[in-house]
Amino acid sequence: MFRTTDIVLIMVMVSAAAFTYKTKHDAENQLAEVRRLQNQIAFEKDSIDVLNADWSLLNQPSRLQRLKETFTEELQLYPVQPYQFATISELPRRPLAIEDLIAGDGLIDEIATGSIIQ
Repeated sequence: MFRTTDIVLIMVMVSAAAFTYKTKHDAENQLAEVRRLQNQIAFEKDSIDVLNADWSLLNQPSRLQRLKETFTEELQLYPVQPYQFATISELPRRPLAIEDLIAGDGLIDEIATGSIIQ
């Protein structure tokens, strides 16, 4: 009836069919995962666009001006005066501590700020 080679070939065909089915099933699962991630990415991009639109709305100069006028007393916001600006030479030097020397590589910029060069 059946020879040994026939049985072996049938086993090989069944194994190949099972392997093909498993591979197809795994590929479909991966494709579903890719589609899910693509949908999630699209949703996040849309969310970012909405947040950017909200941010630009919240930062409109006219809105900020109205808020500033409404809350001037609470926030004490006043326009910057020209005398409030300082030059680098007018800024106080940062005190130099031994920990600063130990933490860094030992190079000190004495001319500009007295801080450790990073």
